[in-house]
Amino acid sequence: MVTDVADSGVAADELRQFIERIERLEEEKAAIAGDIKEVYAELKGRGFDAKAIRKIVQIRKKPVEERVEEDAILELYLQALGMSS
Repeated sequence: MVTDVADSGVAADELRQFIERIERLEEEKAAIAGDIKEVYAELKGRGFDAKAIRKIVQIRKKPVEERVEEDAILELYLQALGMSS
């Protein structure tokens, strides 16, 4: 199968295009990750807790039903361990 790609100019060109596209997207992803890091540094500099903000961002990505279920399970486990508030 690999020889088919190597022997075929069209398939090799298509493969190269996919790889170059992935490389560009990886570059964009790295740039965006850098931007996000800067925002966290900025909010930390203004007195916010970056760890708590990361958790909030993570929570907001989830559907409400999933969050409610996770909270209920967590509370159940905490109660079982005598750690409930």
